[in-house]
Amino acid sequence: MELRQIQYFIEVAKREHVTEAAHALHVAQSAVSRQIANLESELGVALFTREGRNVKLTPLGKIFLTHAQKALREIEKAKQEIEEYLDPAKGSIRLGFPSSLAAYILPTVISAFRAKYPNIGFQLKQGAYHHLIDSVINGEVDIAFIAPVPTDVKEVEGHIFFSDKIVALLPSHHPLADHPALRLSQLKDESFVLFPKGFVLYQLVANACHQMGFQPKVAFEGEDIDAIKGLVATGLGVTLLPEVTLIDSTPRDTVKIPISEPELARTVGVIIPKKRKLPPSEQLFYDFIGEFFSMLNQFSL
Repeated sequence: MELRQIQYFIEVAKREHVTEAAHALHVAQSAVSRQIANLESELGVALFTREGRNVKLTPLGKIFLTHAQKALREIEKAKQEIEEYLDPAKGSIRLGFPSSLAAYILPTVISAFRAKYPNIGFQLKQGAYHHLIDSVINGEVDIAFIAPVPTDVKEVEGHIFFSDKIVALLPSHHPLADHPALRLSQLKDESFVLFPKGFVLYQLVANACHQMGFQPKVAFEGEDIDAIKGLVATGLGVTLLPEVTLIDSTPRDTVKIPISEPELARTVGVIIPKKRKLPPSEQLFYDFIGEFFSMLNQFSL
């Protein structure tokens, strides 16, 4: 079995079309077909079935795809580690992050790191909370910024950098807009703009409202923080957001108000795999961000 066969197989599986896969691989269609046939002959099973001009994975093909993708990732990681051991300052970092940390935390940290290590590149992968955890476990990324930092996932190791307060965002013309702080119960009759159910920020808000004896009336749901801010700015509801998402980006026609009861916050940090050693460049980054936030916390004190 050759590495080229696995690469061709994965590309055909992704595109479900031999000709399109050949174009993407910059080889002749006959070469792709021949390598797939050789792979099927070696395995003794059919990996694809034909459906018109397209191909579909067989049940055994789907099983093989899962292992082939994992094997290819491991090979790429091995090549990366060898290159980085030769010169850690010229490697690449695969980094996951959630949308709530994209506007301020992520660029701030990367900018500071690149000032010290200008030749190290980044492969950035945005994802929702549980997807980021799975990405670290599966090896799609080796480090992920995350909030809150999980404490009950045995496959990952979490490191907390700071606590991020949850604040209310109201339209500037709202009757409560001039209050210095709010009890969450004061918003029980309001229309909320929230992330959909299943998102960790939705669960945080729903749990807090339940603690105060009410269920939030959700008027709008959105997966994008800027969209949620925009709906609040037009007067279509109120929301609760992590304070870090409003640094330098509180929308016009809105006001940010602290929540005095209950006290709401989430932990912010990173996760790394427990059973895999970080490649040299990623270890440099991991050590750097630990020092970066340690100094930042001392300065804030």
